Amino acid sequence: MNSGSGFQQLLYEQYIRMLHLHESYANEELDHFLRIASAASIENCPRNLTDIHVIDCIGRYEPINSTSIAERMELSKAGITKISGRLLADGLVERTQMNDNKKEVYFLLTRQGRILFDLHEKLHDIEAERAFSFLGKYPAEELHIIQRFIQDVNIEMESRLGKTDIPEMNE
Repeated sequence: MNSGSGFQQLLYEQYIRMLHLHESYANEELDHFLRIASAASIENCPRNLTDIHVIDCIGRYEPINSTSIAERMELSKAGITKISGRLLADGLVERTQMNDNKKEVYFLLTRQGRILFDLHEKLHDIEAERAFSFLGKYPAEELHIIQRFIQDVNIEMESRLGKTDIPEMNE
């Protein structure tokens, strides 16, 4: 059943197309990153973006503990524990303790982790420049509308995450 206006239907169709294109682009971006990491002789490069972003978080704020990583990335502590375990096993991060607190474990990047961090940062810089160039074609008042729309979409998606109240589909 189609309950939206003609223009709302058009926007919905473009939104769905954007989601599909974003997924394809994200997959290509990860493949490109993995090729660059391989060329830089990075062994055991993570095969998903979340692990790479944990490396990025550690690199920006090291030494950093699991709780701080989880808070900064808005992920669960359990998720960070799993990811940090993989990164430790792959030799991309190492654990350390501070002299004044032997109980708390902190993470630092290894040499391989630092190379990966630097590669990721360079690619983010390139993407930021592309985004700024793209957005430069819109006047400020339209950018405010776009910003509000993206913010609202993010809020809507965050509210849906983890919910199982998906409407029943009757055949």
